[in-house]
Amino acid sequence: MSRVVLITGGSKGIGLACAQHFASLGDKVAITYNSTKPTNDFFSVKCDVTSQVEVDAAFSAVEEKFGAVQVLVSNAGVTKDLLLLRMSESDFSSVIDANLTGAYRVCKRATQGMLRARSGRIILMSSVVGLLGSAGQANYAASKSGLVGLARSLARELGSRSITVNVVAPGPVETDMTAALTDEQRAKMIDAVPLGRTATPQEIAGVVAFLASQDAAYITGAVIPVDGGLGMGH
Repeated sequence: MSRVVLITGGSKGIGLACAQHFASLGDKVAITYNSTKPTNDFFSVKCDVTSQVEVDAAFSAVEEKFGAVQVLVSNAGVTKDLLLLRMSESDFSSVIDANLTGAYRVCKRATQGMLRARSGRIILMSSVVGLLGSAGQANYAASKSGLVGLARSLARELGSRSITVNVVAPGPVETDMTAALTDEQRAKMIDAVPLGRTATPQEIAGVVAFLASQDAAYITGAVIPVDGGLGMGH
């Protein structure tokens, strides 16, 4: 049965791979974007997740096009990497606002329809950094760690209505960000991964799609690492 799927930050990388995977399953897929305008054929809505007004408008546009959102993938996020002593309060709070509070905004809006339907799937995109920590990424790691507490609290609130809320925590992934690394930086990163390679965006998308499937109907409040073993034990 075709579902309505909304992916925030879906114009490239992991978000785009998720959109393509859900579309291959026959779902009706909508994506949001902010800085990078999509070059694909998905129904796309410009949305800055730091604005509740824009979040509400994006959901209204998707609902008018397809109906209520049944699967939400909260993937939009930013980085502003700096060592603590060089990190301004704005550098810290802006990353928290986009990555963590932004997830709260889209989850709150999505659950309106899900509660009425007594069904829904919410997947939050975290990171292995949220579990391990990373020098120079205190803001990013805090935001991604916070998603775990958010998801598990929502899982307890919404479980009685058959709404599941789970977290995917990727490790290094082949995206524009890793492509910009030097050979030395890339080698150092891969050396830390037991499987000895980066993930493809499609490998992350496959796990996201599983969590949205009927096969995962009894999984909620889980943190699924897709990190090649980098964060094992966490």
